[in-house]
Amino acid sequence: MTRWKGGIVVDSMDELVDRVQRQVYRMRDLHDQLARIRAREASEDEAMTVEVDGNGAMTALDFSDAVNGMTPGGFESTLVATAAAAAASAFARRARLIEEFNAEVAR
Repeated sequence: MTRWKGGIVVDSMDELVDRVQRQVYRMRDLHDQLARIRAREASEDEAMTVEVDGNGAMTALDFSDAVNGMTPGGFESTLVATAAAAAASAFARRARLIEEFNAEVAR
């Protein structure tokens, strides 16, 4: 049995290589999962729907006819609130994925 820096305990070099390889594959999976995150939120009045990616960057913005009756200030505040809600949802998904990854790697 060999103890490596960081507390990794393995019985052979093959076991160490296997463990590291599994972690690399899991990191790739995490990267792919993070890249696929999309969150959509509609405004309370359903005037607009915002979609963001896992970084909170807007990827889609859709409007209904309800935006025609909005004031510029109402439009702005609704857009900002809806985008913030979408970003919060995406960040929550991202945090869950990272927490799951960290729990797996810690084993």
